[in-house]
Amino acid sequence: MIKKIFFYTTCFLLVIIAGRSTAQKATIIQDKSFAEIQTFLQSLIDTAGIPGIAIAITKDTDIVYTKAFGVKNTDTKKKLEPYNTFHIASISKTFTATAVMQLYETGKIDINKPLVTYLPYFKMKDERYKDITIKEMLNHTSGMPDVDDYEWYKGIKDEGAAERYARSLSDSMLISKPVTEFHYSNIAFDIMADLIAKVSGMSFEKYVKENILTPLEMYESSFYYPEIKKSFRTSPHIGNPPKVIAIYPYNRMHAPSSTLNTNVLEMSHWAIANMYKGKYKSTQILTEETHAMMMTPTFVRNKEQNISIGLSWFMYPYKGMTNYEHGGSDDGYRSLLTLIPEKKIGIIILSNIETIRMYDTRNKIRDILLEKYKD
Repeated sequence: MIKKIFFYTTCFLLVIIAGRSTAQKATIIQDKSFAEIQTFLQSLIDTAGIPGIAIAITKDTDIVYTKAFGVKNTDTKKKLEPYNTFHIASISKTFTATAVMQLYETGKIDINKPLVTYLPYFKMKDERYKDITIKEMLNHTSGMPDVDDYEWYKGIKDEGAAERYARSLSDSMLISKPVTEFHYSNIAFDIMADLIAKVSGMSFEKYVKENILTPLEMYESSFYYPEIKKSFRTSPHIGNPPKVIAIYPYNRMHAPSSTLNTNVLEMSHWAIANMYKGKYKSTQILTEETHAMMMTPTFVRNKEQNISIGLSWFMYPYKGMTNYEHGGSDDGYRSLLTLIPEKKIGIIILSNIETIRMYDTRNKIRDILLEKYKD
């Protein structure tokens, strides 16, 4: 037991040292483009009522810039650092979908089969629920409605939460016939916790930790909020001037759609892995073929803007290049991950207030980077 404690303590210290040294190294890089990004983000802290922003930019297989601005809590006024953890809300779905596709690779899940094949007790008031496939849940064409109330105030954390949630939808109706329309549904993703647990034999959070987060060296990241180190946590804020919200957005019933806590340094590993067809360093979390399935359009979300969805990932053209992304927004937090494979650029922005104009923020940073890497 003592050896085990020593091992994890050592790993923890190494991660902190590595994270801080990475942040220091990247911040030192002060070319014109990064200086412009830095000035812009600092201005949001100074003038836009934003408590904290953390950013990481990847190019090829490296983090080329990372920095944190502002504070992690306006009451304590403790400085925000790149290794501090944020609730990243719906970006969580890209991890959940990857877990499902890993189980697809091993033959434990066929995404073209109905959900009831694996969860025979799942029921809805609308008989069409029997036709909903896993794939339709992953690309938001299941016809399922969205969550009305996440009940963050309950802070549910017991392991039985996943099955209880799957069983709690028996009075729900579909919005549309499966596969015919796009309706963004957190409910569809939240059911995945029970699905993954039943076919893998372990809880959703444990499966993701062992098969995705740890292999990608995302040691301080977790879907299970109680295990996030208190000293690393940020606080959610609301209002202008921003004030700390008393309730943290965590409810285990909504883990797959929303509850991953992570930092920009470790999210960089995720960005790189998805930039390189499921590979980070020497670790392949998905085969290239399966990863391509996730990043291939399956349904047109918005014809006017040419936005499509693959399996959890959204994609659209920008300046002649395809962007892949997912954003997140919950009480007190906002997040955005953007990948531009043609330039091998990844952009991760996390903030501890929901009202930040995140897409405008990303747009300015993206244009600066595309100009920098135009050749």
